[in-house]
Amino acid sequence: MRTIKGPAIFLAQFMGDTPPFDTLENIAGWVAGLGYTGVQLPAWDGRCIDVEKAAESKTYADELKGKLKDKGLAITELASHLQGQLVAVHPAYDTLFDGFAPAAVQGNPKARTEWAVNQMLCCAKASRNLGLSACATFSGALLWHTMYPWPQRPAGLVETGFKELAKRWKPILNAFDEAGVDACYEIHPGEDLHDGVTWERFREETGNHPRVCMLYDPSHYVLQHLDYLANIDIYHEFIKVFHVKDAELNPTGRSGVYGGYQSWVDRPGRFRSLGDGQVDFKSIFSKMAQYDFPGWAVLEWECALKHPEQGAKEGAEFIKQHIIRTTEKAFDDFAGSGADEATNRKILGI
Repeated sequence: MRTIKGPAIFLAQFMGDTPPFDTLENIAGWVAGLGYTGVQLPAWDGRCIDVEKAAESKTYADELKGKLKDKGLAITELASHLQGQLVAVHPAYDTLFDGFAPAAVQGNPKARTEWAVNQMLCCAKASRNLGLSACATFSGALLWHTMYPWPQRPAGLVETGFKELAKRWKPILNAFDEAGVDACYEIHPGEDLHDGVTWERFREETGNHPRVCMLYDPSHYVLQHLDYLANIDIYHEFIKVFHVKDAELNPTGRSGVYGGYQSWVDRPGRFRSLGDGQVDFKSIFSKMAQYDFPGWAVLEWECALKHPEQGAKEGAEFIKQHIIRTTEKAFDDFAGSGADEATNRKILGI
């Protein structure tokens, strides 16, 4: 068994315009001071990484790693959620998702998709140059607007949607395979891969591609009323990235899972800072240790109530307390009486 690495922190929600959040060097010093040992870099944020340059230049990648190492930090993964989202966008969401892309391709869905695919190819190469084995991403969505089956979905609609999604991702997955990097899809509402069933359907459509893996984030399962502990039992061999994020679901007589179009503060289901929600992290970390999870425990902070700086400070200690230092011996070794084949046969009466 391996001990989970960490604590680490996803930088996306913390980058800003003022120190210490304005540059990678500054924020690295800040998170290291809080006790973090790893950072997950948003591949779309030029303040953190030039992903195209990292894909082409091993020297640049090594320099980036070196700057963080000087702060006592390692890069856990690249996060390519915004680029992955744009691999597949239904026209109903064109306006909302255009902001994820550079101005040059906004208003041009075809060019935007081509840009997103190229970005994902760069993420594969950049991850390899950085010595990483996994990359976090979103699948995008062609079917999400039909998530609730009213009006009734026509026969074959879902099959066609997943065939097209797999067709778009297959060249990207092949590039990840060539780079030796797993594509870890965050199971997330708004994506066509939003639960285990949809992830399985996608994987099957890709021919069970070996690089189709998972990012495990229990908060999204709480909000879906999905068994997040059983999910680890089922999919542990595919879980390669772990977002440590809390959530709560408190349905009322007026609102439930769908949230009533309310703000995050007023929704029955909302994300919380670590320890403030309903997620059973003791059981999660136990299962991660049991199944020999190979990666990092990465804080993703999203909370409508608590200040992010407080959430980050408390999160480092929370993760430290939950990481299980796995044992190298059995607890009852002291009572061992020794064994050999002859003794074993005698005990069995044979």
